Amino acid sequence: MRALCLGSAMVDIITIVANRDVERLTMHNATASYLLLEQGRKIESESITTHIGGGAVNTAVSMARLGVDVSVLIKIGTDANGARIVDRLAHENVNDTHIIKTAEMPTGTAVMIASHDRNATIFTQRGTNTLLRPSEVTAEVMAGRDLVYITNLSNNSADCFPVAAQMGSDAGAFVAANPGIRQLTSRTSVFMDTLKHIDLLAINRVEAEALVPIVAAFDDVEDIPSTHPVDDDTPRLKRLGLNFGGFDIGLTKYMSRLRQKGGSTIVITDGTHGSYLADDDGIHFCPCLKVEPKGTAGAGDAFTSTLCAHLANGVAVDFALRAAAVNSAAVVEVIDTQSGLLDPDALEKRVEKETPDLPITSWGWPT
Repeated sequence: MRALCLGSAMVDIITIVANRDVERLTMHNATASYLLLEQGRKIESESITTHIGGGAVNTAVSMARLGVDVSVLIKIGTDANGARIVDRLAHENVNDTHIIKTAEMPTGTAVMIASHDRNATIFTQRGTNTLLRPSEVTAEVMAGRDLVYITNLSNNSADCFPVAAQMGSDAGAFVAANPGIRQLTSRTSVFMDTLKHIDLLAINRVEAEALVPIVAAFDDVEDIPSTHPVDDDTPRLKRLGLNFGGFDIGLTKYMSRLRQKGGSTIVITDGTHGSYLADDDGIHFCPCLKVEPKGTAGAGDAFTSTLCAHLANGVAVDFALRAAAVNSAAVVEVIDTQSGLLDPDALEKRVEKETPDLPITSWGWPT
C-alpha cells in the first residue's frame, strides 16, 4: 500500500518536571486544569530531551513501522531543525521526495512541559507549518496513492485541506482526515463542503462538540432514531451524547448526520473513555487500553494512523479498532510521540494478548 501523509513537522523539546516542583489547579465548574510554575525560579527538571514530531511525521512513521510505503508532504525550514526532520524520516524509511524547504520561516518547534498525569502543556511555534500552499498540493503528489492522510493544517496551510481531499479522492485513494479544532471552527463551511471527499473523518470529543450547533441545525438529512437501550454500563458518549453552546444531540443522531454529509466512516475518540466508529453497519465502540502514562502527546496520531492504515487495507473493523487502541497505548507508555510505535509482529501479538480487555460493542442502525 502506498500512502501520503500531509500536514505538520515539528521538533519537540520535552521537559519532565517532578510533581513536587509544580502544582496542578483543577476548576470545580469547568473541565480545564492548569499547571502552576513559580515565577522567576530555576527548576531542576527530571529530563529535557529533543525529539521529532508533528502530525504528518508522526503518522508517517507509524505507517512506515507497519510496513506501509509512505511519503510526506510537509514544509520545513532551511535550518538545523529541518535537517533533523529529514534525517529522522530517512531513518524510519519514510520517502522524503515531496518535502518542501523554505527560508521564509524556521521549522516548527514545540516545547512540552509534563508532570503529574503526564498530559503535557505544549508551547508551539508553528513556523513553516503555516506556509504550505494549495498550489503545492499537486496531482503528481497524489498519483498512485492508496491512502491519503490529512493531518491538522496550521493557519493559512488550512487552505490546502479541501484541495488535498478532493485530489486524493479523484486519484482513487482512501482519504482520511484528522483536521483539528481550529480548522473545524474557523473554516466550518469549507470543512462541511469537503466531507464528501473524505472516507474516514477522525475527531476527538472536544472537536466533535464544537460542531454540535452546526450538526444539530442540519435540515436536509434524515434522522435515524436511537432505539438502543441505555444503562449505567453504556459507554459515556453513547449514554450522554454531545453538547455545546446550549445544543444537545445524541451520538447516534450526530454520527448518522455527519455520514449523510459525505463521511462514510466517522471516528470520535474520547480519551481514556474509548473510541466510537460509525460505518455502514452501525456504531462500534472500543474501550481504551489502561496503561501507566508517561506522555499523551502523539497518542491520537498513533490511533488514527493505525486505524486508517488497517481499514484502507481491507482489515475488519474489530481488529482495526483494537490495533489502534494498542498502538496508541504503546505511545502513551513513552514520553515522546514515536518511540513506542509498534511493528506489525509486535502489534499483532499485543492485540492478541489484550483482546480480552478490548471488547468491541456494536449497535446496528435502526431499520
